[in-house]
Amino acid sequence: MADRDAAEAAGTEQQRNIEAVRRYLRTFVTKDLAELAEVVAEDVEIYGSGTAVRGRRYPEAAVSSPGLTVLDQRILEIFAAGDRVVVSMAQTYRRDATGATTVQSACKMYRLAGGRIVQFWGEQDTYGLLRGLGLLPDVPITF
Repeated sequence: MADRDAAEAAGTEQQRNIEAVRRYLRTFVTKDLAELAEVVAEDVEIYGSGTAVRGRRYPEAAVSSPGLTVLDQRILEIFAAGDRVVVSMAQTYRRDATGATTVQSACKMYRLAGGRIVQFWGEQDTYGLLRGLGLLPDVPITF
């Protein structure tokens, strides 16, 4: 009985964690910084693209990027284990100045505590995003 209760509690926590990550990701579409603050810790640790930073102001700035609008978001896979949630996704962005649109893929891993994101790691196709929006030439890189 105790094993089943523990398994149910773990499943419930993992579902809450998945929902918190979904809420966070949704803020890129809604730009709702109040919702972001509900699910991201003030001192969140962020790792990716060769950097490590701390503070909710970094995801807030990403959500609020002037001139860049997320038109659509597709979560391709989402998986929870313990206090971690892993997501692969694709977001469709529009460069507001030109109307150009493109899709950026990403893979992220989040660690949660008390229903809030306290750390995340990830990579996204920034080069493809910039090319797709016309900010870099759409030609192969020569090495």
